[in-house]
Amino acid sequence: MSDLSSPYAYVTLVTNNDYAMGAKALITSLRRTETAADLVVLHTDGADQPALAPLTQLGCRLVAVDHLPLSAEFNERHARSSLHAAAPFTKGRKPDFHSPLDNFCKLRLWQLTEYQRCVFIDADAIVLRNIDRLFRYPEFSAAPNVYESLADFHRLNSGVFVAEPSTETFRRMLEHLDQPGLFWKRTDQTFLQDFFQDWHGLPVYFNMLQYVWFTMPRLWDWQSISVLHYQYEKPWETNHPKADKLRPLIDLWHAFYAGDDVPDLSTMANPEEAA
Repeated sequence: MSDLSSPYAYVTLVTNNDYAMGAKALITSLRRTETAADLVVLHTDGADQPALAPLTQLGCRLVAVDHLPLSAEFNERHARSSLHAAAPFTKGRKPDFHSPLDNFCKLRLWQLTEYQRCVFIDADAIVLRNIDRLFRYPEFSAAPNVYESLADFHRLNSGVFVAEPSTETFRRMLEHLDQPGLFWKRTDQTFLQDFFQDWHGLPVYFNMLQYVWFTMPRLWDWQSISVLHYQYEKPWETNHPKADKLRPLIDLWHAFYAGDDVPDLSTMANPEEAA
């Protein structure tokens, strides 16, 4: 396609106006790393044009996507009320704008076959240093879902992953995804771990989950963290129940979102020093 500037792309997903706010901070953070890759925003009609406009101004390539063509039974099993009843979130609070079915739109990345390789990053994350080397990692690479204990290293987190777009892979994904009675407890995350059972583990610093700040403070190191991921509560929420615990992380997100000067990471205190 004529509007491509690179064979590689960072891709995120925006499904409503809240995540458009998140994407603005994410894209701003990526721009500051001076990446050479394209910046692509997949978006559903849940986000309106005024919310998407700042992303266009930041030079993103916007790609409109629909929900996946899934059965009514699948959609019923994975609707917010059904999923939260069958597999409630007990470690943190998912905000009201979280819609589990939206998560499966991530798989549309595999339809971006104009790119050789993509790095997906959730819109509730920011990038703190250049991570273009991830484009040299194989499909499927992801960091572990570590935020409570080292026992979590066996599970992947789909907030950051490396993939190779392919029409055939996308076809096989749809075939594997929607089968009678199958229930993906954590939606795309559970599915991707099942589909790519030999997934390649990235260092945890490529997807540092915010709860590590107070649950595993000795694992936190500002000198190493490349991607900071605000799982559960979002930094732009006004009724944030863990705001006091996570204040330095929330303030950092707002600096990126506003386009303000960002603190030198080498001067930022790790949690045990900040306590």
